[in-house]
Amino acid sequence: MEKITKHLAVGRRKEAVARVQLFAGKGRIIVNKLPFDKYFKRDTDKIIVRQPLQITNNLTKYDIIANIKGGGLSGQAGALRLGIARALTLAEPQTRDLLRKQGFLTRDPRMKERKKYGQKGARKRFQWTKR
Repeated sequence: MEKITKHLAVGRRKEAVARVQLFAGKGRIIVNKLPFDKYFKRDTDKIIVRQPLQITNNLTKYDIIANIKGGGLSGQAGALRLGIARALTLAEPQTRDLLRKQGFLTRDPRMKERKKYGQKGARKRFQWTKR
């Protein structure tokens, strides 16, 4: 029996967390038990998810199964991109420099700013009245 090598990685963006499994295959991407074309409706999200695979010329070399929780669809796409890039570096360490140069291995630190007390939101104030 042949042993299947599976590479596990985690990607995060905003509130989204993507757990990625990468293994040899035909280029299928499955997100939360759905084909990723059905899960991500927007073309921009589909492009973002495929970027690390396109740059390393691995679109048809690996199958990807991902579980994503939290956040919105665009944050989930960013989290999945980071997870795929990290898994690719585990599978093929020589791609690390290329992915790093493109910025796919850097976690985007931008998060939602918390609401402040005595205010309506993070920056918005209640309306000031003179009388």
